[in-house]
Amino acid sequence: MVTLNLCDINEIKPLLARHGFHFSKSLGQNFLIESWVPRDIAEASGAGAGTGVLEIGPGIGPLTTELARRADRVAAVELDRDLLPILAETLAPFPNAAVIPGDVMKLDLAALVSEHFGGLTPMVCANLPYNITTPVLTLLLECGLFSAVTVMIQKEVAQRICAAPGSKDYGAFTLLCQYYAKTELLFDVPRECFLPQPKVTSAVVRLTCQEPPACVHDRALFFRLVRAAFNLRRKTLLNALSAAGLSPDKDALARAMARAGLPADVRGERLSLEQFARLADELKAPL
Repeated sequence: MVTLNLCDINEIKPLLARHGFHFSKSLGQNFLIESWVPRDIAEASGAGAGTGVLEIGPGIGPLTTELARRADRVAAVELDRDLLPILAETLAPFPNAAVIPGDVMKLDLAALVSEHFGGLTPMVCANLPYNITTPVLTLLLECGLFSAVTVMIQKEVAQRICAAPGSKDYGAFTLLCQYYAKTELLFDVPRECFLPQPKVTSAVVRLTCQEPPACVHDRALFFRLVRAAFNLRRKTLLNALSAAGLSPDKDALARAMARAGLPADVRGERLSLEQFARLADELKAPL
């Protein structure tokens, strides 16, 4: 069976024309036309013998085929039903790759992992559409089903995920990702690697999932603090927490911050995950 080069524009265009396919801007469809990109993403994901890989938004399958060459099983979730007959053709040489029609945000991921990856180490590897990056990553991290999540996303979001305290990219989403995983910014992918070209550069990040940090004793309060701090990030932490109603007594907030070793005029964007956890502990008793 002939295997198409799914990153060769001279093979992509006839394939799409044969199936009458048209790109959907609303679905954020941008297909890869440089073969090194899916190869390097698949390699970076750690997919191999003993692993089952969930892919989201396979498009015509260039990353899917690279994953299928490495992993024992690949389950690719595709929302656009117009792509299903194309995937049936391009993935025909790979019996270990299954296509699941649907919206990943509405699927029972635990059931999917049980059905497709029994006995295997589940992980995620995907070229995510830009417009669903944050909710999908939040879902994948919070579900606790996967050993690692390796994704190509907008570079700006990748930088936020991997940011350090005090940097302009550091925010609430940074802390959510770093609560659940070790984050690594791996490499950039120029816009010229796509058809059609997006307006921004992409980047690949790997999130190696981990147990929640031992320093966080009250998850709900920890994230409540984080959200309050970054909802008003230009204000001091004291004013941001007071405005969010963390305590009716601003002086009590100030004393809790002092006990946590925080200056009265510090902004939330300066605090590390450990410092937010310490402040949550100091606030817990009076709250």
